Amino acid sequence: LARSTAITRMMAASLLRRDKKSTAAHLKADLKRTDNSSGLRQLQELLDSVLHPERGSEPEALEWCKWLLAGGDGFDEFCRTVRSYDNATLCGLVWTANFVAYRCRTCGISPCMSLCAECFNNGDHTGHDFNMFRSQAGGACDCGDGNVMRESGFCSRHRLKTGENVPSVPRDLLLMSEMVLPRFIITIIQYLRDGYTEPESAADRDLQKVLQQLDLHISFLEELTKMGGAMRTVLTKILTNQQTFKELSMGQEENVYAKRNYEKYLSALKSSGLLSVEEKGTGAGATDTPAGAGEDQDGLQGVGQRKRVKLSSSTKDPSIMDTLKHKCFLEELLFWTIKYEFPQKMVTFLLNMLPDQDYKITFTKTFVQHYAFIMKTLMKSHESDTMSNRIVHISVQLFSNEELARHVTEECQLLDIMVTVLIYMMESCLIKSELQDEESNHHVVVNCGEALLKNNTYWPLVSDFINILSHQSVAKRFLEDQSLLLPWMSFVSFFQGMNLNKRELNEHVEFESQTYYAAFAAELEACAQPMWGLLTHCKVKETQEYTKTVVQYCLDTLQMWFDAIGFVDEPALNQLTFHLPLHRYYAMFLSKGVKCQGLDLDSLLPDQEMLMKIMVHPLQIQDCLSEIHSNMWVRNGLQIKGQAMTYVQSHFCNSMIDPDIYLLQVCASRLDPDYFISSVFERFKVVDLLTMASQHQNAVLDSEQERPMLEGALTFLVILSSLRIHLGMSDDEILRAEMVSQLCMNDRTHSSLLDLIPENPNPKSGVVPGSCSFEEMLSAVADFKAPVFEPGGSMQQGMYTPKAEVWEKEFDPIMVILRTVYRRDVQSAMDRYSAFLKQSGIQTGNPWPPYKERTPLHPCYKGLVRLLHCKTLHIVIFTLLYKIWMDHQNMSEHVLCMVLYLIELGLDNPVQDDKVEEVSIEHCHDSWFPGTSLLSNLHHVINFVRVRVPETAPEVDGLFILPAYSPSVVSPQNLREAQVFSLVAERRRKFQEIINRSNHEASQAVRPKSSSSRWLPPGSPPQLVTEILEIGESMLSLLVKLHQKLSGKQNSLSLSWLAEVDPAHHAHGDGLTAIERILAKAATRSRHSKRCLQEICGKVCPPIPPKKNSPGDKKSMDKEERRQRARERQQKLLAEFASRQKSFMETAMDVESPETDAVMDMGSAEPLDSEVLYDCVICGQSGPSTEDRPTGLVVLLQASSVLGHRCRSDTPKRLPITDEEHIYPEDTCGATHDVRLSLMQRYFKDSSCLQSVSIGWDGGVYVQTCGHTLHIDCHKSYMESLRNDQVLQGFSVDKGEFTCPLCRQFANSVLPCRPGRGMETGAWHAPSNKSMSTLVKEVKDLQEQLGIFPVSVESNLSKEMESVIKDIKNTTQKKYMDYGKNPGSPDNDFLFMYSVARTNLELELVHRGGNLCSGGASAAAKRSCLNQLFHVLAMHMRLYSIDSAYNPWTRLTQSMHSRDHVYCDDERPEVPMLFRDVPSLLIIFILTMPQPLRKEHFTCVVKVLYSLQYTQALAALSVRFSREERLAWSKKNTPNSDKSWESLLCHMISELTKAKDVYDTNSEETLVLSSSVWSPQSIEFSLQQFCLPFLRLSCLLQHHLYGDSLPGCLVEEEFSLLAGCLGLAGSAQSSAACLEWNISALDLISQWCSEEIYFVSGFLESLQSLLGQDPQWAAPRLLHLPDNYTTLFQYYHRKSCTSCGKTPKDPALCLVCGAFVCLKGQCCKQQGVCECVLHSQHCGAATGIFLLINASVIIIIRGHRFCLWGSVYLDAHGEEDRDLRRGKPLYLCEERYRVLEQQWVSHTFDHINKRWGPHYNGL
Repeated sequence: LARSTAITRMMAASLLRRDKKSTAAHLKADLKRTDNSSGLRQLQELLDSVLHPERGSEPEALEWCKWLLAGGDGFDEFCRTVRSYDNATLCGLVWTANFVAYRCRTCGISPCMSLCAECFNNGDHTGHDFNMFRSQAGGACDCGDGNVMRESGFCSRHRLKTGENVPSVPRDLLLMSEMVLPRFIITIIQYLRDGYTEPESAADRDLQKVLQQLDLHISFLEELTKMGGAMRTVLTKILTNQQTFKELSMGQEENVYAKRNYEKYLSALKSSGLLSVEEKGTGAGATDTPAGAGEDQDGLQGVGQRKRVKLSSSTKDPSIMDTLKHKCFLEELLFWTIKYEFPQKMVTFLLNMLPDQDYKITFTKTFVQHYAFIMKTLMKSHESDTMSNRIVHISVQLFSNEELARHVTEECQLLDIMVTVLIYMMESCLIKSELQDEESNHHVVVNCGEALLKNNTYWPLVSDFINILSHQSVAKRFLEDQSLLLPWMSFVSFFQGMNLNKRELNEHVEFESQTYYAAFAAELEACAQPMWGLLTHCKVKETQEYTKTVVQYCLDTLQMWFDAIGFVDEPALNQLTFHLPLHRYYAMFLSKGVKCQGLDLDSLLPDQEMLMKIMVHPLQIQDCLSEIHSNMWVRNGLQIKGQAMTYVQSHFCNSMIDPDIYLLQVCASRLDPDYFISSVFERFKVVDLLTMASQHQNAVLDSEQERPMLEGALTFLVILSSLRIHLGMSDDEILRAEMVSQLCMNDRTHSSLLDLIPENPNPKSGVVPGSCSFEEMLSAVADFKAPVFEPGGSMQQGMYTPKAEVWEKEFDPIMVILRTVYRRDVQSAMDRYSAFLKQSGIQTGNPWPPYKERTPLHPCYKGLVRLLHCKTLHIVIFTLLYKIWMDHQNMSEHVLCMVLYLIELGLDNPVQDDKVEEVSIEHCHDSWFPGTSLLSNLHHVINFVRVRVPETAPEVDGLFILPAYSPSVVSPQNLREAQVFSLVAERRRKFQEIINRSNHEASQAVRPKSSSSRWLPPGSPPQLVTEILEIGESMLSLLVKLHQKLSGKQNSLSLSWLAEVDPAHHAHGDGLTAIERILAKAATRSRHSKRCLQEICGKVCPPIPPKKNSPGDKKSMDKEERRQRARERQQKLLAEFASRQKSFMETAMDVESPETDAVMDMGSAEPLDSEVLYDCVICGQSGPSTEDRPTGLVVLLQASSVLGHRCRSDTPKRLPITDEEHIYPEDTCGATHDVRLSLMQRYFKDSSCLQSVSIGWDGGVYVQTCGHTLHIDCHKSYMESLRNDQVLQGFSVDKGEFTCPLCRQFANSVLPCRPGRGMETGAWHAPSNKSMSTLVKEVKDLQEQLGIFPVSVESNLSKEMESVIKDIKNTTQKKYMDYGKNPGSPDNDFLFMYSVARTNLELELVHRGGNLCSGGASAAAKRSCLNQLFHVLAMHMRLYSIDSAYNPWTRLTQSMHSRDHVYCDDERPEVPMLFRDVPSLLIIFILTMPQPLRKEHFTCVVKVLYSLQYTQALAALSVRFSREERLAWSKKNTPNSDKSWESLLCHMISELTKAKDVYDTNSEETLVLSSSVWSPQSIEFSLQQFCLPFLRLSCLLQHHLYGDSLPGCLVEEEFSLLAGCLGLAGSAQSSAACLEWNISALDLISQWCSEEIYFVSGFLESLQSLLGQDPQWAAPRLLHLPDNYTTLFQYYHRKSCTSCGKTPKDPALCLVCGAFVCLKGQCCKQQGVCECVLHSQHCGAATGIFLLINASVIIIIRGHRFCLWGSVYLDAHGEEDRDLRRGKPLYLCEERYRVLEQQWVSHTFDHINKRWGPHYNGL
């Protein structure tokens, strides 16, 4: 035997040496034989040596495996073959976090359904309710799975089930796989066993390292799963085969390594506490204790220190928690996956296998079997967040499928496992409850400060549980099984009373714990969500039994809870917990049973005593809400307010406050109403306030808290008796009421409405947001306000606002109060309501909350009405009406409003069984009122009341007090022996009666103490004495008197009013209307009341005597008058202030102001010869600008490339959304000019080139001002103060940035104003009669005297001008200034300077719409500073002189035949005149001539240059002709005139034809151009168009230098109008008529042509492009974006970064040029600057506009700052969707995009957007 093994070893070794391909083929052939034993042996040997675990995982082994699997073919070839047998009908694509997927609610059966983008786009979901979402935990595509989604939603590929008709797999294709893969997998498992170390044992435990080594192996497995169904079947076989596992797992006898390895595995199992029960007992205790201790030292002040409570383990089946045996690879793989805390690759591999059905079932069972272990590991994990995501990633795939879920519930006790594990989890953090009786309380609750709750570690488990309960079959099983319900109820009771708040009475709490977040989340997720899940399945009569069972269990558990906390009858003072999940379970199942299952309420209710107990804690919460709002809990810090808000907040309210109020309504309808009402007032601590006496003592409340608490108690009673959410409203009515109340508070966007409306939290409930009922309801109650855009730049979203009839009929203040998180929202709703009333003319003044009719009560709850008809309440109402009428302290309008509301509710809900209405008066000797019916009690007169008052009270020695000891005065029955009305005593008595049911005992139990004495502190308040007040009023009479009091008229209600009374008229109005409405209702419903009313109104009552009718009155009158006067004075001041402000706004703030030039306006107003005065906005002085103390304009300098991005065509370029589309940047203005300059520099002298063009198309400096001026020295001190100011500013003072002190507009420099007059007025303006030649001569002389300049070099002014020039140069980047061959030469500087002027003129033209047709008052002509800028530039340019030999002026005006054309070889020629840029020449001339320039000289320069421009136009035109046309024109016999274009064109052509080649390059391009025939009209038109840009520029320049106005005109007339303005004599007909030649035109043209012809030989192609340059450009535009955002998103969010090839995390798009850049991407950083910032510098000279693909938001980068601009894509409801959180389809909003473009073109980003921040080059 030994020999044979040796031989095989040698064979294996030889196999290893051979090449892999032939070996594989050879082995495969061997194995195919029937007797394959030798082949098998060889293969095993080979694998032993290749896959030896100790060799580490090297790529070599993988290579072997690939070749072996393929069995001799190439691996890729093998993959393709296997794929062709793919029989899968599911997509099953697995993705990880941050993947973009889709969810369609219309197609989904399970709420967790999701689709990959490909399947979504290939399916038809038009009109469905879908959204795109970014996966948080990862997921898998459900396309093709009929259990999770409807088939109609499958994509085309999976709908046709293409996989079903695939041929079956040939056996030998996968033969090798079946042999090799088991060995491959065991190798992986052995690695995992080897690498694993326990957390306690190794300090340097690095599981990541082990996993990295395995990376290739697992990726290989993943690759295999992607080969399709055939391969997955093989893998499933291997993974689930128990035999193979047995053979390979333990290792054979002689293999020492495998043995050792197996031991490691066993010890790992053991240390996880998973082997056997006995070990578990000792092991668990040991591990838990240190962990517990460690967590206690966590520093959770006040929370962590509480002692943990250990329960005796209540788990019914220890086996759930601690036994695991692994029988196959799959089980052990999962075990290690858990041990290694769910590495992503493993998870993906396990999930990728799911489309295989056999695998799915086995895997699900395995997962359930490991469930407890998974959760244990999770609790110990440090990375619990990532781990929970990955767990849910798996479980959601398994448990969403109802079939599967039911299967594992039945077979593997899934529900038992889950409940047990949940309890086990929470048991780890229980503490003793301190509710009620701290000493003897033996209830335990979870400690919200523990990490488990704080970090939400339990959510994977809970979310699985909720997911599983959403399946009907599983939920029913749960509800039927008592062994599940019992532990579940005890689980819920862990949360009952958690996070207990104790009211701080002395000093403020030092540490505000934020545990309440955890508590609310826990109750919502762990208790409420499963409850809603169960409730969904209790909808029909058949499920009655379930409800009964649950209700019974709730009651039992509640009873146990009351016993555990030692509760008798009174709640402990100053304690509050918001968490009563048991109460809420009980309430919701009650409500469901009555509403849907037709159960009888009484059959589900306990006895009265239990109801009294149940009522206590929910009532306590309502009281504490009021206390919190009355600032009684202020010492507990802000967090207590946070809790009160969360309790009513939209996501929590229907699981918290709604069930609580419903439960209280149930209690109120079944308990004695007097008992209930008195409990309420006692609990709200306002009993003492309810006395007729004007003074009282309150032992528990400060007086400023009494009023809010009283308002709270009354409001609560109103809510209690009028809310119908669970008492009979249908779901639609509820939805409508919720929607109306939210819309009344504020206009809402669609998404915020969805968020604010509490939906039934269970996903399968049907009324899902976005479902049809929601949309229909919304359109029924609200109007849509489309998103508007305000010029200030604030962007409105699309909003919904309530319709008028909703305000009129449905506005329900009670619902609003119930649903407001912030108290101010109630006020906001009332303000909006009164605004509506005013606007619709229903009522002006201050309306009261309207009264709304209620839905009728469900018969079960009729008892609730008795609340409104009980004596206690009537006594309270009577007392309060009296107190308000008597003006007692702490009464308010709100109190009256609520009292009236209660009366009206009582009138509208009469008690049914009350037959006798008119009760005779004799019967009432028991107490205040004869009966309980409100109607009859209304007119019942109460004459005397006995009150207890402090001795000091005014009543004691008042007029109408009867001393209590002299009963002889008044007969006793007259002195209605009203008991000292003590609510508390009443309540105690009732309570005892109910408990004992025997009068005998009850009579002893009554405590006849007065209410106050019970709480008397041991201080020394004045003694109470009993007095008797004479009242003699009924509620009706008090109402009438209040009506008089409110209206201020004595007999405000006449008898005639009663006759024509109709309650319907009084729906809206103030308190008067409310009282009238009530009286009207009373009168119509009861004859007796009507009689009484007539009586009361008949006696016209004398006015109530005022309390102090004394000299004080006069004082108060004076006071009133004084107040009135003060008010008038104030009004006057305010009005004055407002008008000042208005005028300031007009001059300063308007960004779009029509006046053209601030300084000009000032100048023109002064007499002509005086100096301009400037106001300094800092020191406020006014004066001229002098050389010593110059004034300057506040300006913002910014580099701009807007001009450079102009194109020839008007239509903007399209943004590419496929790989085929591209944007070509070559045709932009900037690119064309660069090309032209570099062409010239190739052939001509550099210095001459630099004067023949303008730069500044890209990176030119634009100067803009707000028009305010300041002294430059003032500005310096202002900057100094800004520097020392520590406040965080949005700008950088060190860079010279500041905001204008007056209008706060952003600025960064000051432009000095030159001294002297504003405009060249007077002599400078006078028209001249000199001849053209004289003027030409004068201009030449002026140019010679360059050096003279009126400002001395050393003055302050010139220093400031120098510093501004420096600022201008620093504004743009170096590369935009150096165009010359030798950098830093003066020529460069010269070019840059005059280009600044050119840039500003050109930009102003663009802002005016590209032409001057709109004239001076164009909206776009902003305040301009061109005049000042020109002087600064001119002063700077005087430093350079132009050598007279090269002065272009001479070449423009004299014929120079004498000049020799021969240049030395080394010196390049000057640029020919025909190639020069004419506007540049104009600016150079103007800037270099002495200022101020006479207008006649300016005109002369323009005329001369116009001739040149015209000649260039002719040349350009001639190049575009076809050869035939050219011949025809040159032969034409035209009159030889200087002023006709025919002759000039003819001459031109003949001159240029002299050079043989000028016209002979008729390339294809020119042929295309010349396809149209030129008519004289078209020639004239194109000549005009060619010259227009020059004329516009000259005109603007003239306007700024001389203040000429710009008249508006039609587009057609623009040419002739401008020519007229500039003084070019000409008629409208012809462009040539404007020419004025100094010497013979033909000579000059010949001369210019000859300059050009001289160089023709060298560069024909360039010649044409230089000659035919068209000076016209269209307005700058941003790119054209697609309408639908999805098309753009789908293409760009997956596009890979150009520099690193990865998909960027935050991709962005430049909207100017379409570049794709990474925001914040580290890969594209250069010298620490991220790509967006780099691109903004390169593309927009530091201004960038980027669309963030993943957020749909636009971000603006301006220099070193950035801001979020907003989004130009809105959804169907006109809303932005920042960060694509909602994922609804978005569409381009044209208006917004236009605004963005306009802000870009007008350079106003800095002024309009307010929120700027520094980006530190990090974007």
